[in-house]
Amino acid sequence: MSAQSEFDREIALDAADGEPGTYRGQLGEGWRIGGGINGGLLLALAGHALRRELGETSADGIPGHSDPMAISAYYLTPGVPGAVTVRTDTVRRGRAVSTGQASLVQEDETGREVERVRVLATYGDLAAVDGDATTTATPPQLPDPEACVSAAQAPPQFLKHATLLERLDLRLDPATTGWAVGKPSGNGVIRGWFRMADGREPDPLLLLLAVDALPPVAFELGLPGWTPTLELTAHVRCRPAPGWLRVNLTSRTLSGGYLEEDAEVWDSEGRLVALSRQLARATSPRR
Repeated sequence: MSAQSEFDREIALDAADGEPGTYRGQLGEGWRIGGGINGGLLLALAGHALRRELGETSADGIPGHSDPMAISAYYLTPGVPGAVTVRTDTVRRGRAVSTGQASLVQEDETGREVERVRVLATYGDLAAVDGDATTTATPPQLPDPEACVSAAQAPPQFLKHATLLERLDLRLDPATTGWAVGKPSGNGVIRGWFRMADGREPDPLLLLLAVDALPPVAFELGLPGWTPTLELTAHVRCRPAPGWLRVNLTSRTLSGGYLEEDAEVWDSEGRLVALSRQLARATSPRR
């Protein structure tokens, strides 16, 4: 991983002395979206901690597993800039896959510990299954990145509440950006190109950010308010090739103010490298 990457610096963790399975990090102001730190970044942080926990060979000689294959997160309270602690625990070690859990906690203004995210995940070795893939899904058809709408073109008032976008190079399909000019299509689709602004190439941990990095589908449904994630499950199918990722978001059901959002992530070689589904809550715009 590049020492110059903002993403790698943000998910960097130090092992806590005398506390096995416990890691400490720092969340920065530059990863905000709406009312808190981006959920995909928090998922990648937990994913990094679990890589540390599950990636080492066990005491009885079972090889470690370093790649997230299935990871589910429940978002309990919004993450905020500042110190963060991740506590991990091995649930099961196996020859092919291992399972672990993680809890992200921060202290509030009174010094009380508050849990932000709780995660359960299965890890394996994606190199062992690379190339063994069959899917009936097809990559989203997008205009070239140069013909798409850059996140840098977003109104200043939007960027003020989405500092995350300064870390990313997002190019959205113009056909799915009607919401940005007050004309949402109502189709429940947002798709576009994704890469890191500093050139950091994708890997399995970055895919955990990618599934939650585009503007929420709720915007194109005419719901422009903050859309907090309640639960997100991601499946990582193979290690992505270098270059642009294509991300396709869809939603088919809005009920009682809650909607599901499905993501597909395709790499530069046209492979489906990650999928996710999340349950989110649509809220009224903040004034």
